Amino acid sequence: RSFVVDIDGYICGDDAITRSVLQQASPRLKVLSKYGIGVDKIDVAAATEMGIPLLFTPGVNHTTVAEHTFLLLLALEKHLLFHTDSTRHGSWDRRTGREILGKTIGIVGMGRIGKEVAIRARAFGMQPIGYDVYWDQDFATKHGVERCQDMRDLFPRVDYLSLHTNLTSETRELICAETIKLLKPDAILLNCARGEIIHTADVAEALRSGALRGYGTDVLDEEPPSENHPLTHLPNCLVTPHIGSRTRESVQRQAVAAVTNLINAMRGEPPLAQVNPEVAVQRVVE
Repeated sequence: RSFVVDIDGYICGDDAITRSVLQQASPRLKVLSKYGIGVDKIDVAAATEMGIPLLFTPGVNHTTVAEHTFLLLLALEKHLLFHTDSTRHGSWDRRTGREILGKTIGIVGMGRIGKEVAIRARAFGMQPIGYDVYWDQDFATKHGVERCQDMRDLFPRVDYLSLHTNLTSETRELICAETIKLLKPDAILLNCARGEIIHTADVAEALRSGALRGYGTDVLDEEPPSENHPLTHLPNCLVTPHIGSRTRESVQRQAVAAVTNLINAMRGEPPLAQVNPEVAVQRVVE
């Protein structure tokens, strides 16, 4: 934390930018540029109170995360890890997988990433059903996405439930014992959003009991996880280390956008995107 005392601009990744950190950085810190789109680890209210613009980079990794969602789904349905481990150890054991053709996928959060998931679902011959408070009917009509206006009505209808919503007070632990009961008993849950959107203990218990057939996630409530994390040792749970937004292409796009945001703001010019637009950017350099 000590280095923030002497900086004018800060490009941050998954760092926890708390009120305490911002207080240490104030009054010199003039701009925060988020490398990515998730700001749940940043005290946005504190930054706004202190007059610090918070910039971010939407639209640079949505295709990447959508691809990762299908990586997790196909790996679970085709028993990928079991088969690669079996072959590597000379066993040649085989398990029968399942097709995703003709299946129904529920998408919670139809923003940029959710839309890309829907497009790929249609390409696989699936039926996407979406839920979002802010609904884009033109997109839904064009890509054959059915709208579900009540999330609880969505859950019993889907074979796969894919989470692509922001972490808020309303979505925290959205997937818990109560909502899992609404899903089909052989449903698979996918999470490329935030680990805290699920109740970890409840999902782990559902995986052990068979209430959930599988869970594919790129995010956890504890990153990196402790050795005894409830989800990392379950055979029907596939965890990747929050890598879904990182490809050679997306990393370059995010880096360019984050740096461009920082430079623009420090020159007093409009950034590409700002979380708290009510805070004016201040020229720091010529």
